[in-house]
Amino acid sequence: MDSGETDLPGKVAELTARVEALEAELAAAYKELDALGHSVSHDLRAPLRAIQGFSQVALEECGESLSDSGRDYLGRVAAAARKMSALIDDLLKLSRIGRTELARSTVDVSTLARAVWRRLSAAAPERDVQLIVAEGLQVRADRRLIELVFEHLLDNARKFTARVPSPVVEVGWRDVDGRRALFVRDNGAGFEQAYVGRLFSPFQRLHSDRDFPGSGIGLAIAHRIVRRHGGRIWAEGAVGSGAAFYFTLPDGTDAR
Repeated sequence: MDSGETDLPGKVAELTARVEALEAELAAAYKELDALGHSVSHDLRAPLRAIQGFSQVALEECGESLSDSGRDYLGRVAAAARKMSALIDDLLKLSRIGRTELARSTVDVSTLARAVWRRLSAAAPERDVQLIVAEGLQVRADRRLIELVFEHLLDNARKFTARVPSPVVEVGWRDVDGRRALFVRDNGAGFEQAYVGRLFSPFQRLHSDRDFPGSGIGLAIAHRIVRRHGGRIWAEGAVGSGAAFYFTLPDGTDAR
């Protein structure tokens, strides 16, 4: 027996100890992240609610004595507080995705997409956007998370069709290298394909927040959920010609 074989049990024990130490460090990091998330969720939201509430009270009770500029400033304060609250919500969603246990099932994507669209439309009834959904779209995935993917992709499509006269959003599938990829496609503002790599990174925006408001995290959430399922997501677009977001899931869970 050579020295390498003699040392093998010791090397295995050393490697096992290292793995256990890394697991302990990871568990501690997750615990700290949960504590931070709890603090962010509660400690930051309370002052934001106060800012929103007192701004609204000031407008209602003192609005007539304020100048137009004063009312505008208070309105901006309240709007900024609402935006910050939404940003906190999205950051918390992003941080929790990696620790979410997947509960895969067969999801009726056609029905799910229409349900998400109804909620988004109810929140902005002044916008008349046509939705086209292919029938029979199904996928095996965690329903809650895939619903979140479509919530962000459809909300993104609605937002970036705001300046076209006849906005249309389509949900369907396309064959990609012998596999079916689900897509959400719109005829809106589009983007420079050269910058597509920035789309799925948090806070990386290709359009001004003044033109198209948002947290800058929605596509990052969609990206992380698809990757969490072991899938792939990508985008195609052109300025003034709309955008399409595609995603596939691994063998056995890809779209049907």
